[in-house]
Amino acid sequence: MRIGTFVLAAQFPGQGPGEALHRAVRSTEAAEESGLDSVWLAEHHFVPYGVCPSATTLAALLLGRTRRIRVGTAVSVLPNHHPVALAEQAALLHLTSGGRFSLGVGRGGPWVDLEVFGGGLDAYENGFPEALGLVLDWLREARVAGRGERFGFREVAVVPRADELLAGPAGAAPGADGPGAAGPEVIVACTSPKSVRLAARQALPMLLGMHCGDEEKADMVALWRTAAREAGHPPEVVEGAAHVSAGVAQIADGSGDATELLVKTMPGWLRQGLDAHVTVDGRHRVMRDPVAYTELLCGLHPVGPPRLAADRLAATAERTGITRFALLVEGTGDLAATEENVRRLGADVLPLLT
Repeated sequence: MRIGTFVLAAQFPGQGPGEALHRAVRSTEAAEESGLDSVWLAEHHFVPYGVCPSATTLAALLLGRTRRIRVGTAVSVLPNHHPVALAEQAALLHLTSGGRFSLGVGRGGPWVDLEVFGGGLDAYENGFPEALGLVLDWLREARVAGRGERFGFREVAVVPRADELLAGPAGAAPGADGPGAAGPEVIVACTSPKSVRLAARQALPMLLGMHCGDEEKADMVALWRTAAREAGHPPEVVEGAAHVSAGVAQIADGSGDATELLVKTMPGWLRQGLDAHVTVDGRHRVMRDPVAYTELLCGLHPVGPPRLAADRLAATAERTGITRFALLVEGTGDLAATEENVRRLGADVLPLLT
């Protein structure tokens, strides 16, 4: 069981972006100190839901601040990036961290970001497969040319090569397949059967959202396995895929205490954060009820005493086959409480999972 944190750098009411980003940095340092496996960084623009606009930039800082823990993006939004530029950054972080970086990618949403960065709605609705393919080519090949509908350019050399990692520095965690692995791990955020099949064709593990329950995640894993087998991937690849389940964690001595705490704090953040999203084309959107959504998350995920938290993680692993977790730990919005939450995950929950 590999337990990591999911860091949104959430800006709660009454806070500034600097406070949210400081909490993101300190919670990562606390995660490493507490023996957790990984930290996954979200990326958002123009909204207080999350104030990190570049997950790779924050990942670079955190990889420099840490020595063992894996740092990944969850996710870098491909329609807002040139795939070659993003792949270059991924290769750089993979090589300079000794293989501790994971590149999570997704297509994001139909937000105004597409207008600001010039990707346009077509990049969101149709362009993700081409962009993902170009990222993978860049991380696997010595020379790459752009031959798609959106990205066309002459063949150029890949410098630096992501597969040139020889060995990690002393104490560093190896890459997804150990030192010398062929580039950084790439993981795909999947929210639909179409994205599940796309990830499966490339044998890329999935990141599944915290709004999904175990049954929905189990169905997506089953679909991924079917599609991966149909694509010709061998059984060891199909069965060994290291998918990641996102969730929420709040550790307290009583289950009611943890839930009550999050119901007091999270809705204010969700209300202002989700309401700030603006669609690029004016399409109607329905915002989740913040209190009901918080209660849903508390019921799905490890929120409560250590034994309950461990049992919920074990149950998810048993039902879905997923043994990697990215858990939102900043649900109180308070730095000291977040650090204590991370400490208890490591000290009180991890030992119950071994």
